[in-house]
Amino acid sequence: MKLKRFFCLIALTIFIWSCKKDDNPVDAVIVPPRTLADVAVEDEKEIQAFLQTHFYNYEEFETPPTDFDFNIRIDTISGDNAGKTPLANQVQSETLDVLIDNEEGEIQHTLYYLIVNEGSEESPTIGDNVFVQYEGLLLDSTSFDASSTPVVFNLSRVVSGFGNGTTKLKGGTGPIENGDGTVRYDGHGIGMIIMPSGLGYFNSPPQGSNIPQYSPLIFKVDLLSFEEDTDLDKDGIPSILEDLDMDGNLNNDNTDQDSERIFFPNYNDADDDGDGTSTLEEISDDDGNIITPYPDTDGDGTPDYLDSDS
Repeated sequence: MKLKRFFCLIALTIFIWSCKKDDNPVDAVIVPPRTLADVAVEDEKEIQAFLQTHFYNYEEFETPPTDFDFNIRIDTISGDNAGKTPLANQVQSETLDVLIDNEEGEIQHTLYYLIVNEGSEESPTIGDNVFVQYEGLLLDSTSFDASSTPVVFNLSRVVSGFGNGTTKLKGGTGPIENGDGTVRYDGHGIGMIIMPSGLGYFNSPPQGSNIPQYSPLIFKVDLLSFEEDTDLDKDGIPSILEDLDMDGNLNNDNTDQDSERIFFPNYNDADDDGDGTSTLEEISDDDGNIITPYPDTDGDGTPDYLDSDS
């Protein structure tokens, strides 16, 4: 903080000195946000260079030494490590479309993921709550975030690269008591996600973080477990089933958006059609049992909970 004040004082002194030297006012230059298309190309080149020149400790995972902590470690391919297998030969990838605005349209981004241990159970969906331990890094290995203990996230409430990448892993079995008051999950998924900034924070990193704008990101992830068929808004419909257009993005499905002052996607809205009757009430009988298929009173093909005039 002192260092920050020091640099601010220097900047202010230079500014005042510059104004005294030149009596002509200088208009401030406002730099507009960069386009998603331009940044996507640069990010891809930067990620490719990283994947070609870095490796992870795959030999330790193949033959675990005594007391190995099963943490992924990344290093540069050089010197004694010159013969290591690059990440480029070990990652998998998936192409995702990102809509930045209506004028620019959709821009394709490549999400890279490394599965070190797939996991022994099932995989979460993009609508599920997950129990994870993680660390976030920049490509230069600067750590910007980490969980000291496992935390719960909903995969549609985090950056899309993290959400989609985590669905590639599977949970483990547990919790298992260790006998000392702690628990563990055996055979859980271990992996790493490498994403362009368009699948991360792009030009709006979290306030107070050390993430520069337009930064590709890395997340190391341990997927311990997850809540199957998470119903985030408790409206009786699993969140994954509220992806009406089935594009893997729950945040662009909002049936009553025209009447809302604040945008609430269906998976986060207890009254999806905004008619004043909760979704849970519209899909339940008098005894509180959920009716399937969901009721469609007027027979127009749209269930009552999505039909404000039913």
